[in-house]
Amino acid sequence: MTTDEHAERFTVLRPLLFTIVYEILGSATESDDVLQDSYLRWAQVDLATVRDTKSYLARLVTRQALNALRASTRRREEYIGSWLPEPLLLSEDDASADVVLAESVSMAMLVLLETLTPDERAVFVLREVFGFDYDEIAAAVGKSAVTVRQMAHRARGHVQARRKRFDPVDAGTTTRITEQFMSAATTGDMQGLLSLLAPDATWTADGGGKVTAVRQPVVGAQKVAALAMELFRVGRVPGLRIEMVNCNNAPALAAYDGDQLMAVCLFEIDDEKITNFYVVRNPDKLLALTTPRQIGR
Repeated sequence: MTTDEHAERFTVLRPLLFTIVYEILGSATESDDVLQDSYLRWAQVDLATVRDTKSYLARLVTRQALNALRASTRRREEYIGSWLPEPLLLSEDDASADVVLAESVSMAMLVLLETLTPDERAVFVLREVFGFDYDEIAAAVGKSAVTVRQMAHRARGHVQARRKRFDPVDAGTTTRITEQFMSAATTGDMQGLLSLLAPDATWTADGGGKVTAVRQPVVGAQKVAALAMELFRVGRVPGLRIEMVNCNNAPALAAYDGDQLMAVCLFEIDDEKITNFYVVRNPDKLLALTTPRQIGR
């Protein structure tokens, strides 16, 4: 077997492999590093010993992702302020038809997955999102199939208990509400803003101690609206411009100072009201938002 065949098999599966790792780590930058390291390991494998390329590579990248996640646990514990997953810039048509995939990369789901242990997170992602069987997952996480089945049940219950029980918001509604929010926030229309927010709307910002950002979540429509006006009102900062982009398979707002990306704001919507704002300002987490990624299942 040639190196070309290694590269061809890996490239075909790369969107799937990237998505697995991203959902385990919540970081596109770290996911790129994991895939690069995994490919170097894959390039040394005798392909004659590989019965199922997809299963083999999924196990390989999962093990590497778990190593990376465990290594980053202390960094996250020492993180200044709220820690949010790294936003993922997608092309406009990516994954929108795949409801399970779309939900699995949503910022709300990634924030929820942060409450699982590393092993539970990997098991949940491989089982619930990608449908791998328990034996395959057991090989990936180094546990018995019985243990993995129990972990999957526990993780599923944990996620379902914390996931809001509402119908998914269709793409058209999400886009409309995002556009209305952008119009109100950029023009300083406080009443327009308040009409779009749930009473207990929450604003969570991630500055990583590198830029100004609230360090604890702010709750309440009035306070959240004031923060939105401060960040997005055009004219407050010379050269500020706001664009709508597709992040994590939903409309999001990107704030630029000239050509410099300053912040990305993602929304969670329930019953046509915005319930949660996830505002990523840490410049390290904005570096990867230059090129749209491809995800897959």
